[in-house]
Formats: sequence, structure tokens, C-alpha cells
Amino acid sequence: MTDDPRAPPAAGAAPPPAPRGRLLVVEGLDGSGKSTQARLLVKWLQSRGYRVFSTEWNSSELVSSAIRRGKKKGLLTPTTFSLLHATDFADRLERQILPPLRAGYFVVCDRYSFTAFVRDTARGCDPAWVRNLYSFAPVPDKTLYFRVAVQTSLDRKLASREPISYYEAGMDLHLADDLVESYQRFQSLVRKGYEKLVASDHLVPIDAAAPVEEVLARVRAEVKPLLDGFPKMETLVHG
Repeated sequence: MTDDPRAPPAAGAAPPPAPRGRLLVVEGLDGSGKSTQARLLVKWLQSRGYRVFSTEWNSSELVSSAIRRGKKKGLLTPTTFSLLHATDFADRLERQILPPLRAGYFVVCDRYSFTAFVRDTARGCDPAWVRNLYSFAPVPDKTLYFRVAVQTSLDRKLASREPISYYEAGMDLHLADDLVESYQRFQSLVRKGYEKLVASDHLVPIDAAAPVEEVLARVRAEVKPLLDGFPKMETLVHG
């Protein structure tokens, strides 16, 4: 068994159907600006005539309500947390990601299996076990990692006035009694996980602390090679 999610399926296993579209993933800490950049990217691609579909983490109607209830009651162990999110991701993949890919869309994913890997391993789950759990996930055409310092993540989170959740702060790990301190410690573990994936999984680091215009330009520069030979709506309709 390999711990590399990019490895081909095991002997005898049927490989997933080859997608016709492009799969772009954005990853990063909360407050990294990845969601904003993903939305801007979708609008940019649409303005250039491409068919685009976007999807977010924890968006499966099948499982998301169960995850919310479990989080609200503080009932999730690291393993349960991991399995529920894997189920959510599998449903999201089958219902939201693969169909538009097969139909020739450019699919933008706000978080992918990498989010599960860095969070689950930060919670103490075995890396090889988590890798295997998500071995069904197709390798993205490109994954952009929006890199920010943990303090920047915290500052932006506090400035947004959105409450820091129990699990977002890693309070279930008892890293600290104070919510903010626990957030800093847990997100530091998550950030270390992302940094390791830059080399092992070819994540492309983006300096998310740079001005928005610079980040936007870098994102577009990284995406443009994926558009070579990729049909626009006019081609799909009239070609």
C-alpha cells in the first residue's frame, strides 16, 4: 500500500474515468484569501468564455448536516471526524466534481482531499491511513496553496468578526485552554502539514500576504497553461 495519493490504483483496481475538463484546487489556512481568489478566478474564466463549475468543502447535502450536529455537540473523535469528512468528500466528488469534469468544465474546488490530510494528521491520524482513505480522489491538474503566517490567519479571522469554532481552533485536542491560543497551535500544525505537501504533492505556493492585485495576477499566470487547447463555450456549441 502506498502513502502517495498521486500513485496509480493498485493492480486489479479499475482506474477512475479520465475527466475531459480541468480540475483546479485552492488550499490554505482560514483567512488566507483562497475563497476570495477562487471566486475571482471563476468570474475571470467565465468572462473569457469558459464553462466553469465551483464547489466548496463540506457541501454534500448527504453528510454535512450530520457533521454540523456532531461538531455542535462536541462528539467527534479524530477518527470519526476523518471518516465523516471522507464520506462528505466522496459524495461531493461523485455529485459535484466528476460530472462537470466529464462534461468538459473547468472545475474550481475550494479545498480538496489535502485539507483532510493536513487536518486529520494534525489531529493524530496516521498519515498512510488518511492517504489510503482518499486514494479514490483524482489528482488535480493544479493545486494552489495560499501561504500565510498563522498570525495573519488569526488576525484576518478576528477582523472578520466570525466566531472561531471549537474544531477550527483544535480545542478537541486540548492544546490550550484559551480559544485563541489553541487556534494558533492547531493552525501551526496544519500549516506544517501544508508545507510538507508543497514538495510531496506538488502544491504551488502563492504568497497570500501580498496585495490582492499581485495575488490575482499570480493565480491567473498559474492557471493560463491549463487553458491551452481547452475549448470555450463557443467551440463546444458550434464546433
